[in-house]
This record gives sequence, C-alpha cells and structure tokens, in this order.
Amino acid sequence: MTEEISLRRVLPHVFRGSENELPVRDSQLWLQENMTFRRGTYYLIEAESGTGKSSLCSYIYGSRHDYDGKILFDGADARSFGIGRWCELRRRSLAYLPQEMGLFPELTVMENIEIKNRLTAHKSGNEIVSLLERLEIGEKAGEPAGRLSVGQQQRVAIIRALCQPFDFLLIDEPVSHLDSRNNQAVAELIDEEARRLGAGIIATSVGNKIKLPDYELLRL
Repeated sequence: MTEEISLRRVLPHVFRGSENELPVRDSQLWLQENMTFRRGTYYLIEAESGTGKSSLCSYIYGSRHDYDGKILFDGADARSFGIGRWCELRRRSLAYLPQEMGLFPELTVMENIEIKNRLTAHKSGNEIVSLLERLEIGEKAGEPAGRLSVGQQQRVAIIRALCQPFDFLLIDEPVSHLDSRNNQAVAELIDEEARRLGAGIIATSVGNKIKLPDYELLRL
C-alpha cells in the first residue's frame, strides 16, 4: 500500500534555466522542497497548456523520467525502482487515465476494458456492464471504440482505469469532452470508487473541472 507520494524539487528538463520565470516561479508543485500527496485526499491541479500537467502524471506513473529532483513513494526514490516494482505499483497502487486515453479503436468497448480487467480481476463482467449503463454507454459495449464519440470514449477510458485496486488515481483532464451532466456522473463514480478503497486522487484540469467533492486546489 502506498500512503504518500512526495515531490522534492522536481522540475521538468524543459524548464531548466527558467526557474525564476513563469510558469515555474509561481508553481505550487515545481521546485517545491516537499510537496506531498496523501492517500485518501483529493487534489485538483489547475494548469495552463504547456505548464507540464501531463508530464507530472507521467513522472508519477514512471513512464517518463526527464525531470530533475526526486519523486518518493513512502520515502523510496522512484528512480531506484526496477521493472518488477513498477509493475506491482501499476497493478495495485497506481491507476492512470492519460489525456490521450489509449483505447484500441478496432476493439470493442468491452474488449478494451477487459484488457485491463484480465490483469487485475478487479471487476466482474456484470459490474462492468453496470458501470457502462451508469455512464449511459451500455448499448455501446459491443461496438468498436473507434466508432464512439470522443466523450463516449472518455467514459470508456474512465471505466477501464477503475478496473483495478489503487491507492492513488491519476487522471489527466478526465472530463475535457463531457457536458455538465456527464461530468457529474463521472465525478460521482470516481468519488465512490476512491472512497471505497480509501484512495487519493490527483486530477489535472485546464478548463472543464471534474466535480470532485472536498478537493485541495493546486496551481501548476
């Protein structure tokens, strides 16, 4: 179980030499001596395009390493982790919904979700169907994901991200293509799943904010 994720003077390589300029100068995350995300707490990170919000998620998830400083998981430096440790973290502690979603367009909605769920056995088939119906895409289960609207694809990707246990859920602009009603439905579902697991949420936003309750607002 992961209780804390800490940033110690983290700075993307692309911002080297710009430490005293915007956006780094006023950031509440970059170059902070000890910025700690705690399990069970929700964080909403507001950022303009180009300030590094997607990079931050990738750094925490371990898919990119082009940064200075340290990212610590319960005090252990992420740079010291091998493939086995990262695989275990991504199966049991870290769930991630990237901005680009990463669905396979030729596979059906259900096949896209089952790719993840087969690795974790976290949800039953009936539970997945129930989630699809709850987000009003139950009738799309057998359709190729590439035929769905972007908003529908985003809801599929959200369900897939929830098909695993997690201590932290990383979600990069999760409702950018959703109207207010679907935003509310997605936020309620994510909140339910996170509370059930006692998990924390780290969400990024440029404009359309996910309607999470009781979050800490940070500016990147």
